[in-house]
Amino acid sequence: MTNPDDTPARRRLDRALDRLDVIFRGMTARGDENQCDCHWGTEEELARLMVPDLLLDPDLLHRTWDAPDWSDHGAVLRRILPQFARALVGGRVEPMFGMDEVGRSFVRGDWQRWPTDQSEAVEEFLHAWWSHTLAEPDPTVPVHEVLALCAVASATLGPWLGAWEAHEDHVATRHLADAAARWEYSLLGDELPWDSWEDENALCAELAAWLVRHAPARLRVLGAPEELLHRIRLIGLTGPARWEDPHWPDHRY
Repeated sequence: MTNPDDTPARRRLDRALDRLDVIFRGMTARGDENQCDCHWGTEEELARLMVPDLLLDPDLLHRTWDAPDWSDHGAVLRRILPQFARALVGGRVEPMFGMDEVGRSFVRGDWQRWPTDQSEAVEEFLHAWWSHTLAEPDPTVPVHEVLALCAVASATLGPWLGAWEAHEDHVATRHLADAAARWEYSLLGDELPWDSWEDENALCAELAAWLVRHAPARLRVLGAPEELLHRIRLIGLTGPARWEDPHWPDHRY
């Protein structure tokens, strides 16, 4: 039987996941790592992080990536990364507020300063997952959530938006329409649609400028509602020109 997901994007993602398995095989948290047994978990659960390649149950995996106070978050993240990445791709990671929280776990791990083979493997995973998500008609994790994760984890938007531009097909354009509809309220209030630790204002301006420049032509071809196109146009305006426009949606901030 033909596998409907046997595509170049899926094969690239599978290779990236397999590479994480190889690169991070055998890694553990530090032997002297500690956590609060009142708020995080038991000593027995902590000890599981000192055992290489041992699969964690979903609740323990969540508590591990989500905890903000490891003494060596990088070592902990490397320990769980093969399992964590596959859980992310499979839609089995459910942050309380949004995937930007997962991005911050990568930031706490300082992955971009890891040895080259490790950081390159993480970078390729993020790019492969992003490319696969853009190509999927009904991705397991919505496009706007994966973008937030990747942008926060890498502290940049440009490569992710550039990849979106390169996906000019109907599926990626439909994702663009959905994302724009989700973002317009925040962007009309000059706010980034997700939380970011760094350069939030600059990222907001970059996303807004990209949307105004890139989205309208694609969305018109898609047949997107005129109301959405007007709201994207308004994002490119400032001050009274924005909120006194007859198409201002009367948002309250």
